[in-house]
Amino acid sequence: MEHVISCLVENKSGVLSRVAGLFSGRGYNIDTLCVAPTQDANVSRMTIVCRGDDRIIEQIIKQLNKLIDVIKVTDMTAEEHVERELVLIKVACTAATRADIIQLVNVFRARIIDVDLKTLTVEVVGDSRKVEALIELMRSFGIRELVRTGRVAILRG
Repeated sequence: MEHVISCLVENKSGVLSRVAGLFSGRGYNIDTLCVAPTQDANVSRMTIVCRGDDRIIEQIIKQLNKLIDVIKVTDMTAEEHVERELVLIKVACTAATRADIIQLVNVFRARIIDVDLKTLTVEVVGDSRKVEALIELMRSFGIRELVRTGRVAILRG
């Protein structure tokens, strides 16, 4: 099962390396990882998406809590939360396919952020289902390049 884990950590060098090392040292994979400062410049939030059963996730959370620079760890999976991801997709286009691509972009409330004779670059922000659906539809036109931020999440309320 996929889990979204939020970690508040001290904003100093080496913290990301220690967290990533914890995962790799135990053979756990990180699907996505997003790190940025919070409203407090001394604190960063890490949003980690990983897979595992409840026992594995419980072990990960216990190990994260043992790290000195970790302030708080929350498994958001079972909690009401909002999550988003930003994806940039450079898709091949011709004069014949340009209108179809633009129509799909509009349906998904995405934006075209760059236009070239042979490509369109699309920006999409949304939950993982929306992002995956648009990526899958763009594959038929030919994806030249794809860049993803990884997910960020915040508890509701």
